[in-house]
Amino acid sequence: MSAEATNPATPGPGAPAAAVRRKARPRIDLRRLGRAALLGNAARGRLPDAIGHVAEAHRAHYPDADLEPLRRAYVLAESSHRGQMRKSGEPYITHPLAVTLILAELGAETTTLTASLLHDTVEDTDVTLDQVREQFGEEVRYLVDGVTKLEKVDYGAAAEPETFRKMLVATGSDVRVMSIKLADRLHNMRTLGVMRREKQERIAKVTRDVLIPLAERLGVQALKTELEDLVFAILHPEEYEHTRELIAENAARADDPLAGIAEEMRGVLREADIPAEVLIRPRHFVSVHRVSRKRGELRGADFGRLLVLVNEDADCYAVLGELHTCMTPVVSEFKDFIAVPKFNLYQSLHTAVARADGQVAEVLIRTHQMHKVAEAGVVALGNPYAPAADTPAPGTATETAGAAAPADGERADPTRPGWLSRLLDWQKAAPDTDTFWSTLREDLAQDREITVFRPDGGTLGLPEGATCVDAAYAQYGEDAHACIGARVNGRLATLSTVLTDGDTVQLLMGQDPASEPSREWLEHAHTAAARIAIQRWLAAHPDSTEEPPDPAPSRPVPDFPASGTAPRTASAVVTDRPDATVRLAGCCTPVPPDEVTGFAVRGGVVTVHRVECASVAHMKSTGRPETAVSWGDSSGCRVTLVAESFGRPHLLADLTEAMAQEGAEIVSATVEPPSQQRVRHTYTVELPDAAHLPALMRAMRNVPGVYDVGRAQHQ
Repeated sequence: MSAEATNPATPGPGAPAAAVRRKARPRIDLRRLGRAALLGNAARGRLPDAIGHVAEAHRAHYPDADLEPLRRAYVLAESSHRGQMRKSGEPYITHPLAVTLILAELGAETTTLTASLLHDTVEDTDVTLDQVREQFGEEVRYLVDGVTKLEKVDYGAAAEPETFRKMLVATGSDVRVMSIKLADRLHNMRTLGVMRREKQERIAKVTRDVLIPLAERLGVQALKTELEDLVFAILHPEEYEHTRELIAENAARADDPLAGIAEEMRGVLREADIPAEVLIRPRHFVSVHRVSRKRGELRGADFGRLLVLVNEDADCYAVLGELHTCMTPVVSEFKDFIAVPKFNLYQSLHTAVARADGQVAEVLIRTHQMHKVAEAGVVALGNPYAPAADTPAPGTATETAGAAAPADGERADPTRPGWLSRLLDWQKAAPDTDTFWSTLREDLAQDREITVFRPDGGTLGLPEGATCVDAAYAQYGEDAHACIGARVNGRLATLSTVLTDGDTVQLLMGQDPASEPSREWLEHAHTAAARIAIQRWLAAHPDSTEEPPDPAPSRPVPDFPASGTAPRTASAVVTDRPDATVRLAGCCTPVPPDEVTGFAVRGGVVTVHRVECASVAHMKSTGRPETAVSWGDSSGCRVTLVAESFGRPHLLADLTEAMAQEGAEIVSATVEPPSQQRVRHTYTVELPDAAHLPALMRAMRNVPGVYDVGRAQHQ
C-alpha cells in the first residue's frame, strides 16, 4: 500500500499537539468515513455521503462544478479498495478521501479531485490506467500515472528516487501531478504515528529534503508550513516540545500586543476610508523556533504577524502609506513582492511597525486574490491548461489567478516555472540514480532565486549564490564549454564572480570548437546543470589536462630600473650627446612615433623614456636634467606588450599566430600562472616598422579570450 498511516485519534510520539496549533483546516473523522464507506455505494446518480464534505469544499470555490466525475471516481475507488485496511485499522478508502479534501479546501478543480480519489487505485488494486482513461479521460489518466510509484520488485533500492524522477518529469507537463503528491504526503505525515520510529524518521527526512522544497517552489504555503511542523515534531522532538510550550504560554497570557496593534491599524485604515481586513496570523511551530533562535527571548508580538487584506493592488500601497504615516515603521523591514513577485507566484508587501514599548509587529499587505495564491500556489490556478474560453465566472480561482503571475518571460508561465525547466534539463544528464537523488536534494536546498538580465533583454532565473559559470550553462547548455569570460554590469568579470539579483550578464564565448571547460569551474558551479555538464565532459576526457601557461619554461620579465639598460641599443634615437650610448628604457618601452625625452645615467648612457612615463616625473622631481632626444631615420623598433586574457586551451597558439601575421618577431615571451582564470602574457617583439604597432595590438585584442593589450609599464 502506498499510504502507511494510522488514526490521528491515536497520535504518535512526534505528532503536533492540536490544542496549541494555529487555525487548522478541519480534519476528517476517519471512523465516520469508514462507516460511510462500508455502507456501500449510493444509489446511481446520487452523491455518496462519504464525499459530501469534499463536494461542499469544492462548491465553495466552484459553485457550478459538475460533481458527477467525483461521484463516479469515488464509486470506482471505494469498490477497488474494498477490503483493504490502513495500518490504523480504518478502511483504506479514507486515505484518498482525506487527500481529496485537502485539495478541495485549497481550491483544486474537478479534474484534480477526480484523479486524487483514484490516485492509489492503479498502484494498489486491479484497476489499470487504460480503465481510468476509458472512464475519466486522458487528463485524469495522466495525473494518476504521474503519482503512481514504481515497483520495488523492478527497481529495488532505486524505486523511491526513480519514482520521484518520474513524478518530476510528469510535473513538467502538468503541475497538478505534484499537487496531488503533496496532499498525499501531508495526510500520510499527519497519520504517521503507528510506524516504527526509524521509518517515521526516514519518511520525514525525504519530506524535509524533497517535498517541502517542492511545496515552496509551487507556492503551496498551506501544505508547506504544516509539513514543516510535522517533520519538526518527528526529527527534533525535544526542540518541538520546547516550542510548543512557548506557544502555549503565550496563548495563556491575558494581553496580546498583536491584538492592540491590529485594532490601532483598523482605526487608521477606517479614517483613511480604505476597506480592509486586519487579521492576526499566528506563526507555525517551525517559524516560532526560527525566530527564537534569531532573537533569543521572544516577546508577544513575535508569535504572529498581521495580515491586511484589500481588494485592489493600488489599495496595498495605500495601506502601506497610511501605516508608515500614522504608525512608527521599521523601514529596513520593507519588501515589495508585488512589483517583483517571488519565483513561486507569491505577491505581498512586507513591512513592520513598532509600539512605544519596543514591540515590533511584522505586517503583510496583499489582495484577497494574492492571499489565495500565497496559500495555495499552483493549486489556486485551477486548471492552468484550460483554454481561455473555458475560464469560470469572475471571482473564481482560475479566472483571477493569472493576475498574480509576474511579467518576467521565464516565470510568467506557472505551468512550467524556470526552476522546474532547469531541474528537468539536468536530470536528463544524470542517468545514475545516486547522482540524481543526491543532486536533487542539493538543488532543492537552494531555496532563493535571483534574476539576471542578458544584453538582449532576456532573463535567466538562477539560485542565490550562482556565478557566471552557472549563467553560462543556464543560457548555452553544454555549448558553455566555450565560454571564456563575462561582463557583469558592463565590467569585465571572472567566471567565478557571484551574481546578484538584477545584474546584467554578457557571456563572452570563444570561437574555437575544441574549447573545453576548466576543472576549476567545478569550484564555482552552484547549479546542478553546470556541475553535471562539467563533470560529464571531464569524465569523457579523463586524459585532458589544462594547457600549460607557457610552452617553454617560464622566466620572469626583467624588471628594468629607470636608469638601467633596455634590451638593445637604440640606433634609431638621436641625441645631442654624440659620444653617449643611447638605450630605450624598459619601464615604458618607447617606440616611434612616441614623444620621448632622455636622462643621462652612469657610464655615459642616455636612457630614453616616453614623456608620460612615471619614471620621468620621478627624475624631474629629484632635479635630474633632461637630455634632448629624437627619433632617427630607422623605422624598425622593439617593444614590450602586455596582454590580459581569460585562460582557455590553445590561446597561446592563437595569439602568437596573430602576432606573426602582423610581421612581429617575438624576442621573448612570459606567461604568468593563471590567477582566478585570468592570465597575463608579456611579449617583447621586433617590428620592421613602428607604424605597424597599432595594427599588431588590434590583432592581439581580436584573439578570443584576450580582453586587453597595452604597452609594458614596469616601474
